[in-house]
Amino acid sequence: MELPFPKYRQFVVVTEDTRWRGYNGGPSLTELPWHPRRNNPSVSALATLRESSAGSPRGPKNISSDSDPKNGPLTTIQGADGLVGPDANETARAHVDTQCRINFACSYVLAWKRGIAILTAGSVKVTPDPRVRLVNGYTLQIRDAVPQDAGDYICQIAMLDPREITHHVEILVPPKITHVTSGGHLQVRKGSPVRLECSATGNPMPNITWTRKNNLLPNGEEQFTNPVYVIENMDRHKGGTYICTANNGVGQVATSQIILHVLYPPEISVENPIVYSGEGQEAMLVCIVHGESQPEVLWHKDTMQIDQTERHVIENRGARHTLIIRKVHAQDFGNYSCIADNQLGKTRKTVTLTGKPKTAVFRSVPNSQWKDKYNISWIVDSHSPIEEYKLYYRQVDGDTLQAHDGIFLDNRKTQPSYMGDNMLDYNRKISSYDSYSYNNGYHNLHHKWSKTDWRDIVLPAFPYSHHYTQGISYLIRGLEPDQQYEARVQSR
Repeated sequence: MELPFPKYRQFVVVTEDTRWRGYNGGPSLTELPWHPRRNNPSVSALATLRESSAGSPRGPKNISSDSDPKNGPLTTIQGADGLVGPDANETARAHVDTQCRINFACSYVLAWKRGIAILTAGSVKVTPDPRVRLVNGYTLQIRDAVPQDAGDYICQIAMLDPREITHHVEILVPPKITHVTSGGHLQVRKGSPVRLECSATGNPMPNITWTRKNNLLPNGEEQFTNPVYVIENMDRHKGGTYICTANNGVGQVATSQIILHVLYPPEISVENPIVYSGEGQEAMLVCIVHGESQPEVLWHKDTMQIDQTERHVIENRGARHTLIIRKVHAQDFGNYSCIADNQLGKTRKTVTLTGKPKTAVFRSVPNSQWKDKYNISWIVDSHSPIEEYKLYYRQVDGDTLQAHDGIFLDNRKTQPSYMGDNMLDYNRKISSYDSYSYNNGYHNLHHKWSKTDWRDIVLPAFPYSHHYTQGISYLIRGLEPDQQYEARVQSR
């Protein structure tokens, strides 16, 4: 005999979470078509979900119906939110009630089966599982449902032509992370690859997503979805805390983290490779040192180690290591080294302390107001008074302009012009003069000049100045009209 309802129904149960919901794979009881047939029982089914007895039962929050093309109308019941028990960390567990109602039952016996196992027969409970019981004669209840309770449950009427319907129960389980690489702490050497793994359970199976705390992933992305994340060629910039997140849409997401330490030899950068100072002044030499494990840092002048004294103060704050020299003496000028050493290697960087002037900065505009002369000016920062300057200039062509790194003197009375990527520069820095190599190489008045030869002029620093910033201007004469020149200056 054809039954007036679907023979297959589906229910979904959420366990170990503060929220629960159920799915009825067929129409609700009031939606079933009614076909009374005397002497032939008709059977209907209704599935419900209830919170455990530890919590306060609440009615459904909302009910919505969808259509399942295979199993008929689908009714979704969303349960109330809330925690149960005295401990806020305790989670609610769900009971599954699968119910059969028999019209004109007469003397028929209703049995519940799961596979070939008989759970109940009539009012007699057959299964030894203490969580299973029969309620009101027809409803099979499974208390404290667990994932292993998922499957098909058959409600059957014992008669010559047996009638049955099947309830499919699915248990939704929130995600739980069961394993991460090295228990959450991992050390790896610089240059090595790293494989981060994260495993999780839940129903449905959770998706695993990787993120990095307070930073992007090494590939520049915000996240990566896969249980395994591989990092090639590790360095200190790729270390940090990596977060594994498991999410399956049931309950709260689960997270775990892996703290990744990169072991590498010391890496040093200097704040200023050349430090300018003067006698009686204070000088500060700075090295930025990184390394894992933490390196030991020492300072040397030439080959002699520098110890802490009243004039030599050694400080370190984090990665910043500083040597402070108070009241600089003439013998303090020279080369200093910061040497960093750990178990993986030793690294050295050099800082030069000098009493020479800094590089000159031109202040004159590149276009001359005269056709055959040009007024050039510059300034120099120096802790000591400058004695003299040496000015170099020469005529250049277009090819020289494109390759040159100095200032260009334009004698064509035009706006500053572009040559390749270079623009005529108002503030071009020029290397300072090396007083130890500059002796008597003054301009030879009898030399026969070609157009592109360097010409040099020695200019005394007048008036003599003790100011930190010093400067001078000079009028170059005898230039050819409508030509371009370049200039350099040295100071001592």
